[in-house]
Amino acid sequence: MSQTEKNKPGSQPSPMRRATDRVPPNKYMLTIKDVAKLLHQRSRISDEQYQMILERGDAQAARLNSHLKLGKVKKDLYLAELASPAQIITSFKLEVPATQKKLTEDAVTELIAQAAGMEYIKIDPLKLELDVVTDQIPRAFALKNLVVPIDAKDGVVTIAVADPYNIRPIEDLQHALGIRIKRILASRSDVLKILEEFFGFQASVKAAQSEMGLRSELSSLEQLFKMRGRDEIESSDQHIISAVEFLLKYAFDQRASDIHIEPKREKSMIRFRVDGVLHNIHSVPGNLHPAMVSRLKLLSRLDVAEKRRPQDGRIKTEHMGKDIELRVSTLPVAFGEKVVIRIFDPEILMQKLDRIGFNEREYKLYSSFIRMPHGIILVTGPTGSGKTTTLYSSLKTISTPEINIITVEDPIEMVMEDFNQVGVQSAIDITFATVLRNILRQDPDVLMIGEIRDRETASNAVQAALTGHLVLSTLHTNDAPSSIARLLDIGIPAFLISSTVSGIIAQRLLRTICQECKFERVLTKEEMVYLGMQEKEYRVWEGKGCDECRGTGYKGRTGIFEVLEFTDRLRAQITEQTDMTKIYEIAKADGMVSLRELAIQKLLDGHTTFQEIVSVTG
Repeated sequence: MSQTEKNKPGSQPSPMRRATDRVPPNKYMLTIKDVAKLLHQRSRISDEQYQMILERGDAQAARLNSHLKLGKVKKDLYLAELASPAQIITSFKLEVPATQKKLTEDAVTELIAQAAGMEYIKIDPLKLELDVVTDQIPRAFALKNLVVPIDAKDGVVTIAVADPYNIRPIEDLQHALGIRIKRILASRSDVLKILEEFFGFQASVKAAQSEMGLRSELSSLEQLFKMRGRDEIESSDQHIISAVEFLLKYAFDQRASDIHIEPKREKSMIRFRVDGVLHNIHSVPGNLHPAMVSRLKLLSRLDVAEKRRPQDGRIKTEHMGKDIELRVSTLPVAFGEKVVIRIFDPEILMQKLDRIGFNEREYKLYSSFIRMPHGIILVTGPTGSGKTTTLYSSLKTISTPEINIITVEDPIEMVMEDFNQVGVQSAIDITFATVLRNILRQDPDVLMIGEIRDRETASNAVQAALTGHLVLSTLHTNDAPSSIARLLDIGIPAFLISSTVSGIIAQRLLRTICQECKFERVLTKEEMVYLGMQEKEYRVWEGKGCDECRGTGYKGRTGIFEVLEFTDRLRAQITEQTDMTKIYEIAKADGMVSLRELAIQKLLDGHTTFQEIVSVTG
């Protein structure tokens, strides 16, 4: 018996058993009453909620489908245009009586799958292949029947469907194409999202490729330049514009922090960084890569003709009702220009300091630093460790109408009206050093310097601190005490370091455990030895991996902050021949908690895992 036959309503008992498997025109096979009855039988809704759904379900469906004109429903209506019974019921925002948790569309769909004897899947877009989704079935068929291919191997195409009893179209497709089909149930929202994003992107890519032809522009030094007419240019450009927009929206939806567009010999790879980890997303024909890069350059106001030098630009856009800043960087590599787009979400970049991961001691100390009238505060850590978030959140915390805050950045990460922001432009000699030489005439109270890179910038920062200004900046060192040695190496005299620096923090980002699939275990003896912990029973948490976290066991990130306070004892030890071992000893004696110790505390508090600590802190 085929998978399709196994999953027919009559194959096993079901509270939603139907007399026929043929879909009535313009509606789902499942009804609101069917799903409400199932939820009631499984104690997911109360008697009152059940009656309310029966009474108000049709009116709610009409409201959700208000884009359709009553009495004028077209003959070949796509299921993608109609809200599903599960969506209609969850739109009431009901709570499950036993748990008081919100009844979600995914939970309802999973229950329907159990009743229908089908497998349920929470579709993870990052694990799908573009060609599998878009090449197996026509887009019109997919939208009409709300189905999407998610896998194809060993002659079997796995298709996610939104209605378990919409079987006849799948059987017709199976016979027409001569393929074997396995059906899996997914929520209507998941299926529709994949159809819109994948088919929209692929359609734009194929149309652009058709317009531009198959000639590669990356791997040959001698190119045949074919002049195109105005109509051809506008047509192909429109498809590239659509492809880039689909790509950006897809990245926003997946909570990506970076988009990588990398040219290869025959194709261009697109990767997203999500929670610090890169995922392969799409590959597009190599001849489309220059057009995509040119579109991004135009949006970020870069020189489209310049392909030999790295360039940096920015794009401001909107998604889901909020502004998003994109920082665009291009770099010439072997097969063309590589583009990296960093995504800055204001809700992530500008957070309250007590919500980014500080422990109590470190939070109180750092809060006292940023409220000092003058001095230098340094934030250290590698690229991608969250330094920008810490600095912007700090400035937002102390920003008031009575304070003049000026930032000097390369480039400006996020445009904020509360600050006076200056962007470094080396091409016209606007550098950190040249700006800082004149910035004190602007009567600042607080200065934020994007990065201290050389002696001149460091000297200007010191002079600003000596003249009564609070200076925040970043430095690239592995931990807080090492920053003292770095400043000495740059050429700042020891007595100026001890008299101007108020505090230094070193930070890292740890992935946090997914709350939906976490489980408890005991730390092994080997793990305790590795972390330098006393041998006793420590109970820690890990994530098994689930649909919510895409099988990784992690969702989101939190910070750890090593805070070094410049006490009198520490200042006395800073000389031109500073013994860093002595600095470490004094810092520890004065209460500094190391990054490793802070990470272990996050482990014991149930926020992260042993593996993540090893990965981040070594």
